Amino acid sequence: MSRAVLEPYRIKMVEPIRLTSRNEREALLQEAHYNMFLLPAEAVTVDLLTDSGTNSLSAEQWAALMIADESYAGSKSFARFEETVRDVFGYTYVFPTHQGRGAERLLFSVMCKAGDLVPNNTHFDTTRANLTDFGVECADLLCAEGMDLQLRHPFKGNMDVEALRTLLREKRERVPMVLLTVTNNSGGSQPVAMANIRAVSAACREFGVPLYFDACRFAENAYYIQQRENGYSGKSIEEIVREMFSYGDGLILSGKKDALSNIGGLLCTNNGALVPRLRERLVLTEGFPTYGGMAGRDLEVMRVGLREGMDANYLAHRLGMTEYLGARLREQGIPIAEPAGGSSVFLDARGFLPHLKLEQLPASALAAEIYLEGGVRTVEIGSAKLSSGETMSLVRLCLPRRVYSQTQLDYVADVIGDVWKRREEIGGLEYEFKPEILPAFSAYYRPLSAVTEQELATAD
Repeated sequence: MSRAVLEPYRIKMVEPIRLTSRNEREALLQEAHYNMFLLPAEAVTVDLLTDSGTNSLSAEQWAALMIADESYAGSKSFARFEETVRDVFGYTYVFPTHQGRGAERLLFSVMCKAGDLVPNNTHFDTTRANLTDFGVECADLLCAEGMDLQLRHPFKGNMDVEALRTLLREKRERVPMVLLTVTNNSGGSQPVAMANIRAVSAACREFGVPLYFDACRFAENAYYIQQRENGYSGKSIEEIVREMFSYGDGLILSGKKDALSNIGGLLCTNNGALVPRLRERLVLTEGFPTYGGMAGRDLEVMRVGLREGMDANYLAHRLGMTEYLGARLREQGIPIAEPAGGSSVFLDARGFLPHLKLEQLPASALAAEIYLEGGVRTVEIGSAKLSSGETMSLVRLCLPRRVYSQTQLDYVADVIGDVWKRREEIGGLEYEFKPEILPAFSAYYRPLSAVTEQELATAD
């Protein structure tokens, strides 16, 4: 049995959880068209849909919220925010946005054009959608280790540097920037090594291409470097963070992850030539540059959260919780992407439901079945290619920060274990309605059995 993980905090406020019956959940699933995003939150027992904006605030963050300056322009809250951001990341120019997607669109609007090509270790789905919306081609250059679900490797989020060099050698004129996601969310929430960051940076410098980080989970990545990479065990998280970003030209970040906020985003750059256009676009789409779509109180919460998110004791607990959940599932023989990630544990839906074909949407079907079994909400993560050439299909169990206890994770493991025991009985799903952009958020599904019955009835 896995060892208990001690929470490095005390609970000072609680929120009641509504417990539902299986019959209620069955009806709710049908009303939500079997899409986890369309379920009402109050009908969810343990919500592992995302860690984005679902964090619990600390006493220090609540205190900071009360001193916020809500001035439209030049607020004291922005001045404190800017000072913290510069100190943490080392970049000169700081632009707040309402969330990470705002930062993505802001950066891409001034650096990209239709026909461009942007490499990444693995683009997250919203990043890919934003680039595609600008007419930009996305290239995923994940290392070979990252494409082997069962391989236990310390840095499966690394970029394939030789593939990057080949791409830049052949298509440099189409590449306005290189993106590097830390940790690599769509690649199983896996970290990127400092050695890999340096190598990617060197390739970018060789070909004269700017390097930007998708830095949503920067602190988790830094902790993994401290724990797993030679030469970093004696360095602080803060020191590792500064070194990571010293190899790049800027970053985009959702404050709703490692900045421990409920809202907010950030764009940083060292390129002063971009600043006039960034300010113009920011005013047009987000707000004045000293608030960027955020309230002063949100700037204060995010400012404090950037510091708290780098606390070594907090990070040891957070990443210990994901490893604990992964171990509980592993002990039952349940196939997961190895090793357990930073923010999430990923179920291998094709290994869990091998009788379902990819077109029968095994990840979406498994997510629906887990909710039906015990009210646990998870999410299907888009397909990607394995090293064998097969396509993987994953269900993400994403842990909100400072929200759930180990007992609640035990409950999650037990629920998934019960689904595992009857896995051969689980049928697939089919799209009833599939939007062109980001279908996971608003698609309608229906059980294949129901489709078959309907088609037979029509035929008769």
